[in-house]
Amino acid sequence: MTDTAFVPADQLPAAVLHEAFSQAFSDYLIGPFQLSLAQWPGFLARQAVDLSLSRVALDAAGQPLAFAFVAPRTGRWRLATMGATPAARGSGAAPALLDDFIHRACAAGLQAVELEVFAQNERAVRLYQSRGFDTVHELLGFERAASGAAAQAPGFDALPREQALQWLRTHEPADLPLQVSATVLERHPSAWTAWQTGQAQLVWTEAGERVQILSLVDLSPAQADAERLVAALAAAEPTRGLFVPQLQRMDLGGAALRRLGFESPALCQWLMRRPLQG
Repeated sequence: MTDTAFVPADQLPAAVLHEAFSQAFSDYLIGPFQLSLAQWPGFLARQAVDLSLSRVALDAAGQPLAFAFVAPRTGRWRLATMGATPAARGSGAAPALLDDFIHRACAAGLQAVELEVFAQNERAVRLYQSRGFDTVHELLGFERAASGAAAQAPGFDALPREQALQWLRTHEPADLPLQVSATVLERHPSAWTAWQTGQAQLVWTEAGERVQILSLVDLSPAQADAERLVAALAAAEPTRGLFVPQLQRMDLGGAALRRLGFESPALCQWLMRRPLQG
């Protein structure tokens, strides 16, 4: 590590960052990322990454060893993604970047740092726990096959984009994963539709032959409004399966999905956080 330098990620070309990321996630737990260089800006937008706050560890020859991408939130930073190239694993570059991430956030006067990690990624979980990160919420994925029934007219009118974003900004619960928040939806490269009823809002988009639920938030413990919204979506799109990435909290809509027959993949994520002040 004596010949390793940490540099802001915005000082490196996009192609270099993309290549380091592709190498680091070539044998990822859920499979290699199929992400082209042209898709790289969209990926960073979906993660709300600030490259000026992010750091890359370089060897003596100026080649990337590891990276830690940062997404700022109110009062805290999120470790959007961290990885090391296969050749750099075991070198200590990634743990050193994590320590640097925590130190810089503390120096900036932030209250906490957070991240999401697959619970089954035991090596990463051990690293984060060794640095004081604790699990705050389990984040589940959900999926349901197409029903094949006759399509019904949408049960809800689409909200204007800014109205949907403002609802999330105003009602965003504590510990809402960043990727389902207004911050990321505002930057999302794909067009999306938002429905709302009662205390719940559903945001979804077409994803090939399936429909992806980008955000489902129900402020009521009963989650009856979320159930109505998702049932209406399933009825309006009977020839497409529906899915939710591993970002859904059970207490904000997950229970409604279960009642509608959605199943969860074996892999789940944990939202982990480390307090910095006090």
